[in-house]
Amino acid sequence: MMQAFSFDPETFADSPDNLVGAIVTHAVRVPGGGRLRKGQPIQPADLDILARVDGPVHLVRLDAGDVHEDEAGRRLAALVAGPGLAVREPVQSRVNVIAAHKGLLRVDAEAVHAINRHAPVGIFTVLDRLPVVPGKIVAGAKIATVAMPEQILREVETLVANLGQPVMEVKPYLPHRVGVVVTEGLAGNVRGRFEAAVRSKMAWYGSETLRFDYVANAPEAVAAAIDRLLQDGANLVLTAGGNMMDPLDASILAMPEIGASIVRLGAPAHPGSMFWLGEIMDGSIPIVNLASCSMYSKATVADLVLPWVMAGETVNADDLASLGYGGLLDRDMGWRFPNYDLDTVDEPDET
Repeated sequence: MMQAFSFDPETFADSPDNLVGAIVTHAVRVPGGGRLRKGQPIQPADLDILARVDGPVHLVRLDAGDVHEDEAGRRLAALVAGPGLAVREPVQSRVNVIAAHKGLLRVDAEAVHAINRHAPVGIFTVLDRLPVVPGKIVAGAKIATVAMPEQILREVETLVANLGQPVMEVKPYLPHRVGVVVTEGLAGNVRGRFEAAVRSKMAWYGSETLRFDYVANAPEAVAAAIDRLLQDGANLVLTAGGNMMDPLDASILAMPEIGASIVRLGAPAHPGSMFWLGEIMDGSIPIVNLASCSMYSKATVADLVLPWVMAGETVNADDLASLGYGGLLDRDMGWRFPNYDLDTVDEPDET
């Protein structure tokens, strides 16, 4: 167990060499220049600074069973950083975890809770299912003390090893061949804007937009268009237009005609409650409805769900029901959506 003591500069001449290796527990600045940071091990070159301090300095000596906060942070960050994540070097004993590629961040919240029950360990993350780009800081690891017992750290390592899955990972977006079926009348500039928005978003995910089929607002026309797209290799279908509140809506009635099923009609979110999701081919091909050609916007329910779909996740009714918590999608919720203008960031570590 580490031993705490206070150093009085008036007794410096008695045994300065005994201070080498001790850890400073608070920042130290001295007149005329020179500083020691919190958590810094004292080196022989630092003794001159200690000789010039104005008052007592608090330090600790570590035992063989103690792990310094920098090393503990490194080990903890490495524990939680699964596929698609990278670990930075400590800055003020905080070790950040960043996204290594574009994709959907998954965080096992219960695992994070379990880890953090081992004081003084601290793992802090952004929320699960956040779309991220390379360089985005998604988590940090830090302990609350200048050192911690090796035994506690090993308990955490054992806990994570027994999970059988990553605490955190970034699932890459998979390339899709996307077909779009539109029943809403669009013409001229409006059609051009809609198509440009869809193509741009799909390209951001690394996917190809095969084509846009504009069809009559009739179930047989929608069914035939989707069937043609599937035959041409589409593995994601977007439908636009229609009215989910109408039991006779053409797109909804077309689903059983092509052997598709509805995962959920409506989403507990605003705006975007008219969103619906279907699936075909035993769930392997999603059918995503874009309520009223809403792809003009960068912040729709479809933009919350598309990252899940593009990362290859099977989205079920419970997933869509969960949108209600945090489903009031005002401007303060902008951070939850993909930033389609951004492919990478270089977020600095806090100092």
